[in-house]
This record gives sequence, C-alpha cells and structure tokens, in this order.
Amino acid sequence: MKVQLNSLLTSLLDLEKQGKGATLLGIGPMSSNLIIASLELARDGNFPIMFIASRNQVDSDEFGAGYVNGWNQDRFAQDIQNIANDIGFTGSYYLCRDHGGPWQRDEERNNHIPKETAMAIAKQSYLEDILAGFDLLMIDPTKDPFEVGKVIPLEAVIDMTVELIEYCESERRQRNLPEIAYEVGTEETNGGLTSTERYEEFIQELNRRLDAQGLPHPSFIVGQTGTLTRKTEQVGTFNFNNAQNLATMAASYGVSLKEHNGDYLSDETLLLHRPTMISAVNVAPQYGTQETRALITLTNVETLLHDKGAITNRSQLYDILLTKAIDSERWKKWVIDPNITVETIKKDPELSLEILDIAGHYTFNDPDIIRETTVLYQNLSQCGIDGKRYVIESIKQPIHNYAVAFNLINLFDRI
Repeated sequence: MKVQLNSLLTSLLDLEKQGKGATLLGIGPMSSNLIIASLELARDGNFPIMFIASRNQVDSDEFGAGYVNGWNQDRFAQDIQNIANDIGFTGSYYLCRDHGGPWQRDEERNNHIPKETAMAIAKQSYLEDILAGFDLLMIDPTKDPFEVGKVIPLEAVIDMTVELIEYCESERRQRNLPEIAYEVGTEETNGGLTSTERYEEFIQELNRRLDAQGLPHPSFIVGQTGTLTRKTEQVGTFNFNNAQNLATMAASYGVSLKEHNGDYLSDETLLLHRPTMISAVNVAPQYGTQETRALITLTNVETLLHDKGAITNRSQLYDILLTKAIDSERWKKWVIDPNITVETIKKDPELSLEILDIAGHYTFNDPDIIRETTVLYQNLSQCGIDGKRYVIESIKQPIHNYAVAFNLINLFDRI
C-alpha cells in the first residue's frame, strides 16, 4: 500500500531523532530503462523512489510534451504504473514535478515571454500535473528570462510562490483530490551556498503568507549545499556544516531540506549526507549518462563481433547517436564555454565524444535511435547477449550506491 508522501516525510523527521533516518532519492526520469532499473531496486531494497520530472522532460501536449518518450503527464503516470505492474512492484513511488513554474521550459525562457503569459502557462501545466496524480509539485518562479544569472528578489519569489500554491490548492480542492506536497526554493540552483539567515527569512515570510490565506506549508525547501553539476562531473564542493545547519533549521519549522545537483558525488560525499540530515537529493543527468555509456559499450562489442564474422549487418547506433547528441544542442546547459558551437564540436573528435557523454540521453526518443537500438539488441541476441538487460543493470549501479549511502535499504521496515 502506498504511503502518502507527507506522512513519509513526517516519519523520516521522527526517525532522524532516533538516528535511523534516510535521505530520499529523487531520480530524473531519463528513459523507460531508468524507470525499470529504479523500480526493480526499490522493490528488492524495500524503499520508496521519487521520479522528478522537469517541464522539458514531461509536460502537456499543448506545450510540446517532453523530450523523454514524448511523455505528457498522463502518459508518464501510466507508463510508470505499467512498468510497476510488469515487475511486481507494489511499494511506494512518487510522481514529482521538478522545477515547475514560469519560464521553466527552454523555449519559454528563450522567447522571453511576458510574466502574465508565463504564469498562465505554469498554472495550466500544474493543473495537468494535479489531474495526473502527481504527489509533489515544485513551485519555482526563480528563472529570469530577461537577465541570465540574475537572482530574483526574495519578495517577488514569495509573491509568485504563494500565487501558484493558491491556484494549485484551489484546483485540487474543487475536485476533492488527495493532498499534494509542495517544494519551494529561495533561488535557482546554480551552485554556491544558501545562507542560514536567508533560508530562515524565506521560510518565515512564506509560512506567514501561506497561513494568512489558509494554504499548506511546503514539505520540502531547496537549499544550496555547494553541489554543482557541469559536463559529466560534480564541480561543486559539498559543505557539511552548511548542509547540517540548513537541515536543522528546516526541521525546526517542520520542513525537509532538499538538495539539487546531486550527480556524480563521490562515495565519501554520499556517506556524509546522512550525518547532515538532508531529507532528499535530486539526481538526473548522471543516470542518463550512465545509460549512454552502457549503449556505447554494447556498440563496441557489436563492432568486435562484426569483425569476427559473428554479425552480418552492424547497427549504426553509435554514429547516429553521436550526430544527434551534438545537433540537439541540449549540451549547452552543462558546458561552461559559451563560445562552443555545433560546428566547433564536429571539428574536434575529442570534444565530440565529450558532448556525446553529456547529451546522448536527450536523443533516446528519436525514431532513428530507437530503430538502431533495436537492431543492436537483435544482433547481440544472436550471440547470446541480452543488451537491454545489460543497460538496465548498468543503470542500477550508481543508483544502488546512492541508496546504500542514503540508508534507504529496508526503510519501510523502520517506519
């Protein structure tokens, strides 16, 4: 039976007092293979999973759906449920909106749409989330489409946050739908640290405004702990003291601390998360990169088998994956040099491979990639290799490391 998310968070805060807590893992849903890997691990390890979908990954058909499987909210929810049924998963998983809000789709920000339009689109997207049964909505009005890198004033963030929560609660209550958990933040997660003073100021003022309108307090608040993902590396520095102070302060208000940019963390850093009492960590591109690397390994094996005469017609997956990863330009979010162009990359073999590592997963839903992946699997199957299972098991490796370090294994036996 599914445990309601807010009930789980309350139990986790209680477990912290007993020294038996856990840090939840939020996984960006990069592919169906990642969903399978996550749910199999959660099933076998008896712990919950959060699937944290950005608006670029999953959104209404009206706004272009998402780059992952062309998912809108309903198809996303149904496909995960189908996978859960197929593998016999009967535990708790949570559908979560990561970075919902105005200007959170790339094209909205790039087109500099006005605030009124951006807020209207955000509300419609949230409504589709609610109707699809999402458990957690992140309310994130911190993007500024007009000035890159600008920090939105705290008062403006609070105003928009309250307006969006009020809208979501009104729509939910009108339909008599189950309670929703909310996640909020003080600024865009682009590295650095959140000061404890700013953190507390934000919590106090937001709760005061929410109380005045009879609205629920947030369940999660995002805090900057020093983590930062660039390319396929963790380039930030986890700050233990800052994380611990933020988590302690959040807990004093009955709120759970959420860390973003948790990709590619060392085992030492992962293990340090429990003593800080961080309640949840989001990880996304790392698992997509892990799948890309697994596919590349399989194409290398396929080439060797072809050279040995064991395979007649080799797939073109590697070449097509490389080209489409570069042409997608979705790597721009993760690279530091603003002068890099598609043309520059294609002239540099080493840089091309780096971009493939970064952006390969953005192309998994491309029909050409799907076709060539099918050919790859068929070729390997002729030689006794289960390519799809290899990919799934490869994805599991880093997820399992996080689950163990975060004390998630058999969590439900402790609650």
